[in-house]
Amino acid sequence: MNSRVKKFLSYYKPYLGLFLADMGCAVIASAITLAIPLCIRYITKNLLEPSSTDALLQIYMMGGLMLCLIALYTACHAFIDYQGHMMGALMERDMRNELFDHYQKLSFTFYDEHKTGQLMTRISNDTFDLSELYHHGPEDIVISLLNFLGAFVILTSINVKLSVIAFMFVPVMIAYGLYFSKKMYKALRKSRDRIGDINAQVEDTLAGIRVVQSFTNEGRERDKFAHENNRFVESRRDGYKNEAYFFNGLIAFTQLMTVTVVIFGAVSIVKNTLDLADLLTFLLYIVILIEPVQRLGNFIRLYQEGISGFNRFMEILEVEPQIQEGPCACELKNVQGNIEFKEVSFRYKEEETHVLKNLSLNIAPGEYIALVGPSGAGKTTLCSLIPRFYEASRGEILIDGKNISTFTLTSLRKNIGLVQQEVYLFSGTVMENIRYGNLKAGEEDVIASAKKANAHDFIMALPHGYLTDIGQRGVKLSGGQKQRLSIARVFLKDPPIIIFDEATSALDMKNEKAVQDALEKLIKNRTMLVIAHRLSTIRNAQRILVLTDNGIEEQGTHDELIALDGTYANLYNMQLRVEDLSG
Repeated sequence: MNSRVKKFLSYYKPYLGLFLADMGCAVIASAITLAIPLCIRYITKNLLEPSSTDALLQIYMMGGLMLCLIALYTACHAFIDYQGHMMGALMERDMRNELFDHYQKLSFTFYDEHKTGQLMTRISNDTFDLSELYHHGPEDIVISLLNFLGAFVILTSINVKLSVIAFMFVPVMIAYGLYFSKKMYKALRKSRDRIGDINAQVEDTLAGIRVVQSFTNEGRERDKFAHENNRFVESRRDGYKNEAYFFNGLIAFTQLMTVTVVIFGAVSIVKNTLDLADLLTFLLYIVILIEPVQRLGNFIRLYQEGISGFNRFMEILEVEPQIQEGPCACELKNVQGNIEFKEVSFRYKEEETHVLKNLSLNIAPGEYIALVGPSGAGKTTLCSLIPRFYEASRGEILIDGKNISTFTLTSLRKNIGLVQQEVYLFSGTVMENIRYGNLKAGEEDVIASAKKANAHDFIMALPHGYLTDIGQRGVKLSGGQKQRLSIARVFLKDPPIIIFDEATSALDMKNEKAVQDALEKLIKNRTMLVIAHRLSTIRNAQRILVLTDNGIEEQGTHDELIALDGTYANLYNMQLRVEDLSG
């Protein structure tokens, strides 16, 4: 069995009991649908004759039986509609959970190449259509098959010749349906991609709405959105056209079937080979026979939408995380903080040039290292390799003498604190965002971390202090305030290795000095890597590494590098001149 088919069917397993109950109700509903015309035939054929004895009583009894059947039919369909839909919703929930968990395992490389809006579509729209297929698909197949076979057997028992005439339409209808269903699938797949593009455009515009409005480029964004919106409409045009051909063609065939049966049935009555009661029964079963065809049409629509979504769902699920733990990965414990790069090279793609090439570096436990150099030299990349956000193309990285690939990702990253230049805060309160560094921390620990990051005073000035809601991505805070909250978050995590990626760049001179003082206290017995844009902030670093396209070009203390009068001295003197001019 195809692996995707197995995966598709696997989501039924947790709800097998509910699924079997749903199918049982579908079988009962189908049986009742077939039974009611037989009850009507019994009345019209046997109880309307003048010679019938107890005819009135039998009619009432048959009427009571049909009422009971209708009540049971209604109960079964109510169960199918409610519990069946709930089963589909539960399966949809499981798929969303699985996809969300998988999203969190994928590496930064994956997110570098995919748009957030497209990924959101996979986890929302695609899984919703799948839930409809999971619920209605088996139900439509079971009811259609039973009704079709049941009607065929009963109609054949009434009049073989008339049954053959009616069923001659079925192969033509199936061929017609399959032809247009293929066209519908192609159109649906294209529209899925287009709605993903719309979501990506909306996400991009709304995330940057402040930039849009500050540059008064609403018209430009409106045009970009209209372009994606029009592409979606065009993709749906083919879908709607093929749906129209599909459904209306099937309706035309069913009407032709009904007319054909009436004409040939009337001829049979004239020839005395069929009576009126049998023709009435025949027409009732033709209606039942038409229903499976209509259900088949509904199933094909659900199948096209659901399988299109499932294939897109599986395309993501089948992406292997680039960063994976080894089968014998162990916990990283009792970290001393020694970090060593051995002939490490890295590039983002095979066809691209190396960002780092044959870089070797040894950082002693508790050493305070600063990385400086021009943009694009690989400072941030170097630091991103330590927690394995990216995998080195060649060479190895060691912590305390062991390759980082031998550790579990969770234990590795728990021992590394990272404060980035681009701060990300979550919707919620100040307390929740700082506590993100250690979800088990108490309120006192959160406040202590905020004080170390020089954030306590401005937090207390907020309307509700630590319980103030900061809005999506912390929009209610200034850049410096957001930066200090992110620093407090790392202070609360309290890791043995800390990486600051230009983390004080958004702070004014006063707050930067306060954070620098806190850092001086924090670096005791910890390994610290600081990527510095403002060179005056790292004068106290035990070692400064000057990273260029040629690798580590210079290293030493601030005074040693100034005396060397090389790249670092030039950068430092240039910044001094800029600060003097701006002052």
